[in-house]
Amino acid sequence: MEGRAARSAPPAPVPRFERGSVVTVGTFDGVHLGHREVLREMGRRARRTGRPSVLVTFRPHPLQVLRPKDAPGLLTSSIEKKEILAQSDLDYAVFLPFTRALARYTPRRFVEEILVARMRVRDLVIGYDHGFGRGRSGDAGTLDAMGTELGFDVQVVPPIVAGGGPVSSSRIRKALLAGDVRAAHTGLGRPYSLRGVVVRGDGRGRRLGFPTANLEIRDSSKLIPGEGIYAVRAGLPAGTWDGALHIGPRPTFPGSRASIEVHLLDYGADLRGADLYGAEIRLDLIERLREVRSFASVAELVDRMSEDVRRARRILAEYRDRQSFPQTRSRMTP
Repeated sequence: MEGRAARSAPPAPVPRFERGSVVTVGTFDGVHLGHREVLREMGRRARRTGRPSVLVTFRPHPLQVLRPKDAPGLLTSSIEKKEILAQSDLDYAVFLPFTRALARYTPRRFVEEILVARMRVRDLVIGYDHGFGRGRSGDAGTLDAMGTELGFDVQVVPPIVAGGGPVSSSRIRKALLAGDVRAAHTGLGRPYSLRGVVVRGDGRGRRLGFPTANLEIRDSSKLIPGEGIYAVRAGLPAGTWDGALHIGPRPTFPGSRASIEVHLLDYGADLRGADLYGAEIRLDLIERLREVRSFASVAELVDRMSEDVRRARRILAEYRDRQSFPQTRSRMTP
């Protein structure tokens, strides 16, 4: 269990909540707009009652334990989730180890042993589609009945609608797999991000005049967006740069392996130096420029890469001016 989400000090044990607490429960993958509305409602109730707000979530994702082959790619790693929650008014984030034993808890046992006995819940705030307990057999009606008996109130937060439907982690994943990072941005309320460590590549980008940093995404559970070329903002230890990101195969060069590599616009070095090897880069994906395709010649590829860079510059300049994109330009689908 973790201590106050907003503190950077080492985690402290969750204290005994003598006056009770305001609690929410869920995986909160992505901490998207719907999740953030739950957090806002918790904050309102916490301020009104003088009780601390507590988010109870799970690590790892339940499907990674129960049905690993069906587990979705994650929108946020545990570290990313903590960083996002730290920017909210949440008082505490509790990361429960999800095990097969916990999965066998009935809804009542989970509420009695976790929420009542450990968190001393007095106000429970949940999303409209919340399910919990063995087989997700518990729902808002279950909780409302138990709350009347066990002494806590239940508040159900209605869906947040954006891009033509309720915001959900599954819709955001679907958009990302289709390469629609604008739609994902609409649901998340921020750009989707990847983190990778710079590793050695084959140097082909440098020889073509577009040196790239090859990235290894070490969190195997992290969702990788669909193949394509993307305009990105790249955060390095030395600062932030605009960039053009390649995800997927390199069909113009038969036998080449698929890669994730970013060309940093106006970066001072040629990316051969050891200054970047082993460094972590955070990429905020702003817009998909095009699909990955094979070109008839290297010269044709270089011409298209030049156009990609020009488009990336225009799009990223527009993004910096607005710091967001209008929702009317999103294409998130149910």
